[in-house]
Amino acid sequence: MFKINHINLTQFRNTHSAAFSFENRITAICGLNGTGKTNLLDAVYYLCFTKSYFNKTDSSAVEKGSSGFSLHGSFTVSDNSIPVSLFLRENGKKELLVDKEPISPFSSHIGKFPVVFIAPDDVILVTGGSEERRKFIDTLLCQLDHDYLLQLIRYNKFLQDRNRYLKNVAGNFADPILLDSFDEQLVQSGIFLLNKRIAFLEGFIQSVIDSFGFIAADKEKPELVYMPSTTVEAYARNMHNARQKDIILQRTSVGIHRDDIEIFMNEMPFKQVASQGQKKSLLFAMKLAAFNTLKLHFGYEPILLLDDIFEKLDQERLRRLLDWVCIRNKGQVILTDTHHERVNDALTYISLPFQLINL
Repeated sequence: MFKINHINLTQFRNTHSAAFSFENRITAICGLNGTGKTNLLDAVYYLCFTKSYFNKTDSSAVEKGSSGFSLHGSFTVSDNSIPVSLFLRENGKKELLVDKEPISPFSSHIGKFPVVFIAPDDVILVTGGSEERRKFIDTLLCQLDHDYLLQLIRYNKFLQDRNRYLKNVAGNFADPILLDSFDEQLVQSGIFLLNKRIAFLEGFIQSVIDSFGFIAADKEKPELVYMPSTTVEAYARNMHNARQKDIILQRTSVGIHRDDIEIFMNEMPFKQVASQGQKKSLLFAMKLAAFNTLKLHFGYEPILLLDDIFEKLDQERLRRLLDWVCIRNKGQVILTDTHHERVNDALTYISLPFQLINL
């Protein structure tokens, strides 16, 4: 089994110093808003991904008035206990230690400690723009395939360089030799990433539909369609043909950074016709499909972090979700709620031992 045993937080968000042990497979964390429930989940995520689930900058995770933070945890992986520590120093430098050994680059850590996080605002994955769905797929694939992660880092670097150059020339003369160099690098990494996405999404999308059917018990099912901005065969040609347009727009308009997974129901855009319950169900279905994918890849369940899942879910959908995450799933579950009685009643109903932490 893979699990986190305990975690210590120092100067992390609104927590000056705290320590938590996870004694049962299922842990519920209860407290009013602002008491640090979500921060505790994010601290676990930080140790697995070396970054926050919510914020792009590490500085936003530092306690007000402090100049850095530290997180210490212990994980069990295949009966081995592995300590993990993460520090953000006063100078802004971040350090990671795994089993007391420094890790560099941090990208080599991704995928070592698999985790799936579900938070209330994640519904933007269904209702928001294409960037949210690309990020979701990329985060999952980076845990499964280290080569994908390295190529994605490489692609994003050259994309930033090309876009920066296009802004600098601002519609004036653009060096075609330099743009050829950028394009060659982007096409090389882009084709690799595109092929990986195509191969992966064929099975993954079906897993999402299957999970939706279980959670929603709904006769109407969504349709998910991968819409790449170009094809493998036409990638280089389409980039070259869009060059003058890109010079005018000052950004790169063709490539895997423009892909989307479009969602429909009854041949209409899902976010326009779906109920709130259906949107929530699809969100959970996408996350649980990611969970299943990681489980099949690693041979054990990832840690499942659930933030305020009891909000805005009717009793039937909640019962089905808890059945899946707590009974069918044999891995570690850490969840939060603002109502002690509600979460206690819900977990008592499933007749499994659980730990209740009150903040």
